[in-house]
Amino acid sequence: MSLRYQIICRILLSSVCILVLGGAIAVWQARQAVEKEVDASIHLALQLITLGIADTPVFQQSDDLSRFSVLRQTRHLSIQLQKPDGQLIHFAGENQPSNPEEMPPSWFIHLVKGDYPKVEHQLNMQDGKLLTLIIQAQPLDEITEVWQESVAFFASISLLTMLTFLAVNLVFNKSLKSIAVIVDALRLIETGQYRQQLPPFSTQEFDDIANAINHMTVELEKTRQENRALTQHSLAIQEEERQRLSQELHDEFGQSLTAIKVMAVTAAHRKADAAKIIASISEICDHLMTVVRSMMQQLHPLVLTELGLKATLEEMVNHWSERNADLQLTIRCSDAVDGLDKNLTIQVFRVIQECLTNVVRHAQARRVSIDLEKLDLPQAYIQLKVQDDGRGCDLQTTSQGFGLLGIKERIKSLDGELQVVSQPGSGMLVNARIPLI
Repeated sequence: MSLRYQIICRILLSSVCILVLGGAIAVWQARQAVEKEVDASIHLALQLITLGIADTPVFQQSDDLSRFSVLRQTRHLSIQLQKPDGQLIHFAGENQPSNPEEMPPSWFIHLVKGDYPKVEHQLNMQDGKLLTLIIQAQPLDEITEVWQESVAFFASISLLTMLTFLAVNLVFNKSLKSIAVIVDALRLIETGQYRQQLPPFSTQEFDDIANAINHMTVELEKTRQENRALTQHSLAIQEEERQRLSQELHDEFGQSLTAIKVMAVTAAHRKADAAKIIASISEICDHLMTVVRSMMQQLHPLVLTELGLKATLEEMVNHWSERNADLQLTIRCSDAVDGLDKNLTIQVFRVIQECLTNVVRHAQARRVSIDLEKLDLPQAYIQLKVQDDGRGCDLQTTSQGFGLLGIKERIKSLDGELQVVSQPGSGMLVNARIPLI
């Protein structure tokens, strides 16, 4: 069920509850009001009767009508005088509505009208006979007034309900148009059109949603551009690596193999110095083994598989220290990191390698510290910190290079969290936290 119909049904249900509750309260109040009116009328009639007979306790028959004509002014009562022979003289009674359509329905009269007592008062006649004054409640006019008030009340509630429905429809039509605009924009975003921007809305809540979606699309477009640039950079590095390997194979292996072939042909002559040729071939083979080991180390450090992450990092730090004499490198690595997953191990190694590359290329630092440890609280994770005292940068205004983007993607692929802190002149801190699943 749509939101519109849910709200309309709830308003309708609330209106019905209000009508039922209001009707019950109206009937109860009407019953109380009629009862008070009847009691007051009976009390007034008794007072009038008492005043009428106060000075003359004994009546002549001719005085009957004249003395009690004042009772005709009472409301909600039926007052009759019963003679000794049973004849009834009517003094006051319920006034019927002039318009029959104003008569309340019988069920309403039954709900409102209560059980009222019949009051009888004895009057002494001069001839010794007794007249009986009979007073009965007949609150039809009061019930009619209450019915008219109730009809006006229910008509007001019905009109208010209709106006509420109309107002809700108007508001929902406007809101649904805004929702339709947002849904259409989200469908375009789903197809990858991240440059889609929502317009401002007059409703604050919808405007907040639009601003959040616009911010999300900007970040998605930014991330897509970064991923595209990173992919292109990775492809370029891959191509450069292939060219470098091809060049090394050509320069080192091609020339060395050619030299070995020439020496082998020379060794076939009788006058050739076999010992010297063998020594030269052995020297060339040693050189080729060194080249092969260097190439394998660049592609994938064998020591990482053979000795573990800690020993590999220490060897890498020593290698970087030898190549950069002005840079003081320190590493603090726990033994527990040697038992990590193979993929996690190589990714952590590459992150640290990239951090050192960035420091040497851009930071102009004198000291670099590397902290790598495995922690178990509140859950098992790897904590990596690489900090330098270089020139730093303003991360808000400086675009991130491919080095930081690569580090970010590696940490993200491990479901980790990366925090980079830097200020101009204050160095840089790369803080990574990688969960162990």
